Amino acid sequence: MNSGLWVYLATSPLLWLAGTLVVWLAATRIAALSPGNPLLNPIMLSIAAIAAVLLLSGVQYGTYFEGAQFIHFLLGPATVALGIPLYEKLALVKTNLLPMLAALIAGSLAAVGSTVFLSHLFGFSPSVVASLAPKSTTAAVAMAISSGLDGDPALTAAVVVLTGICGAIVVTPMMNAMRIRDYSARGFAAGLASHGIGTARAYSVDPVAGLFSGIAMGLNAVLTSLIVHLFL
Repeated sequence: MNSGLWVYLATSPLLWLAGTLVVWLAATRIAALSPGNPLLNPIMLSIAAIAAVLLLSGVQYGTYFEGAQFIHFLLGPATVALGIPLYEKLALVKTNLLPMLAALIAGSLAAVGSTVFLSHLFGFSPSVVASLAPKSTTAAVAMAISSGLDGDPALTAAVVVLTGICGAIVVTPMMNAMRIRDYSARGFAAGLASHGIGTARAYSVDPVAGLFSGIAMGLNAVLTSLIVHLFL
């Protein structure tokens, strides 16, 4: 009977929706025990916990996503909402417009170019190269780019999340080591390299860093979609 009950619950979208929310709340509580510790990133903790549950229970990712897709849908509105702080700090953005554009072009070219170069160097198939190339953009855009280039959107999503987590972990120690104190520059670099996860990290450090990180994330999504087609 217990086995039959689990089979029924495991296929219920509401179970995985509720489970994702519970895991996220628990992860944020754990992260709050050591504020500012990049290794206790709640996104990383949530991914690890959910992956462990799916692996141990034998539930397919597609089954899980039937419930989690409701949260995934909110990525769009959340990205659009980043325009609010942009409007509030518009004067500050205008004063940094030229450095931002230069950093955007250099960063986008470096992110896509280095990925494509290393992928070819290691002999990856064209499908894998297309899947990895847009790794520094937000998940929804990266998956669309990958799909349009005959890549694997699932692989792209995994690499995008990994890129974001790595960026969120190293951004603060790296910026401190480089003695970069300007939060607009720190935030822009974080958003450019590690999209939404880096932006969430930047907002937790400083509002100005979060603002410029959100701008970089949005602009990089547009520019990368154009640059990828030049390399591929």
